[in-house]
Amino acid sequence: MFDIYTIIFLALAVFIFIRLRSVLGQRTGRERPPYDPYSRRDPAKAPAGASDKVVNFPGTAEPVAVPEPVEPEESPASPRRWSGVAEVGSAVANGLDAIAAQERGFDVQHFITGARSAYEMIVVAFAQGDRPTLKELLAREVFDGFAAAIQEREQRGEKMETQFVGVDKAEIIEASVKGRTAQITVRFVSQLISVTRDRAGQVIDGDAEQVADVTDVWTFARDLGARDPNWKLVATEAAS
Repeated sequence: MFDIYTIIFLALAVFIFIRLRSVLGQRTGRERPPYDPYSRRDPAKAPAGASDKVVNFPGTAEPVAVPEPVEPEESPASPRRWSGVAEVGSAVANGLDAIAAQERGFDVQHFITGARSAYEMIVVAFAQGDRPTLKELLAREVFDGFAAAIQEREQRGEKMETQFVGVDKAEIIEASVKGRTAQITVRFVSQLISVTRDRAGQVIDGDAEQVADVTDVWTFARDLGARDPNWKLVATEAAS
């Protein structure tokens, strides 16, 4: 036997069901078919003469154009492409421009990285008397000077020991093109421990316990357009 409250709730439930069916059961004619992610769809055809940079998105009748990429501020044509290396309009920037004009793939940051590595390799190779390594990295005249110094040291029975601590700074101070030859001068500020010992092992120069600050000005050169991508050391100078 139903009490009065049960009858009231049943009546409300029947009323709500009838109202929902009257709304949800109707079709307006605007319903979208169910989406089947595995169904094959014919790609929309771009209008005749449309650009290749037009992409048709699924479900759109008209093509949506992809915006042209924005040219980065530091593009090869930008006057600020040497940012962090040389000031705009400076002699160094103009020299780098001249190099880049004849060597389209020139990358100044790559050059600086290579110059730092070459500097360390040359300093260590000279201390060790490593002529083959020096020959690969030095121009003929510079190599002859280094080789002569090594030979004199060996004849005296002296031994040079160098421990590289690191390069604090590598700064381009000159850049130019002469004919087809590019030249870039770099000021290196480095720290190293260097000592020279005589035949008896006694220290005659340097300090085995002292880290020394060293500043060198080196000039590298390369024939632009040559197959050999390597830059070679053509001049050295010790700076105070």
